[in-house]
Amino acid sequence: MKKTWLVAIGVVLLLVVVGMVGCSSEGGVTLSGETSTLKIDLNNQQQGIWVNGEGKVTAVPDVAVLSLGIESQELTVAEAQARASEAMDKVMKALKDAGIDDKDIQTQYFNIQKVTRWDSDKQEEIVIGYRVTNTVTAKVRKVDEAGSVIDAVAAAGGDLTRINSIGFTVDDPTPYQEQARVKAVDDAAAKAKKLAETAAVKLGKPTYISESSYIPGPIYRDVGVKAEGVPATVETPISPGEMEITTSVQMAYAIID
Repeated sequence: MKKTWLVAIGVVLLLVVVGMVGCSSEGGVTLSGETSTLKIDLNNQQQGIWVNGEGKVTAVPDVAVLSLGIESQELTVAEAQARASEAMDKVMKALKDAGIDDKDIQTQYFNIQKVTRWDSDKQEEIVIGYRVTNTVTAKVRKVDEAGSVIDAVAAAGGDLTRINSIGFTVDDPTPYQEQARVKAVDDAAAKAKKLAETAAVKLGKPTYISESSYIPGPIYRDVGVKAEGVPATVETPISPGEMEITTSVQMAYAIID
């Protein structure tokens, strides 16, 4: 009996709610009562003309990013670390002598690794030494001097030098983003105008704008250092090439009745 009463009360409440809710002829939902009326427009995201626009700007990189360091292998950790530390100090001095600021030098990787070989007689791994690797990234803000910086580092670190790669980027992409933004908006506006003409409707003002930008990070390239760490001939000047900065927008335009 109690369950039957609960079901009956639920039905009554449902009827009351339905009586308070009405659908407008425009596709909205209206909640009404004695003191207030609330109208929710469900068609807002379906109205108008929606378009995507894209703007691209080509930029010449003004910063070279070097990935370089030292690798030392000795019989003991202490010996390997001492040699690596000494060589790295010389590399750091070479970077600073080349005009690289402290804020533009950052430790990227440091590792002390046990080196082993397989002993077929004993059927086990035997420790033959320890390898210390210390890698940093250095920003060269005068791209045309990147080749000379590489040469200086290779000379300072000697056979322990490891120059992994070189990348190029733009220090301040803001001006390029602004240019790309203008192109993206113009592209979207042209598409909206064409759509309105094709559909024989009158185009109104934008009612929605969303933006996203893409700035590629440093594109690293091999700089020609042999596997055993002996520097190969450095080709100078190093060419940074070009990079593309892209801005995309999504826009909605009203349709004028």
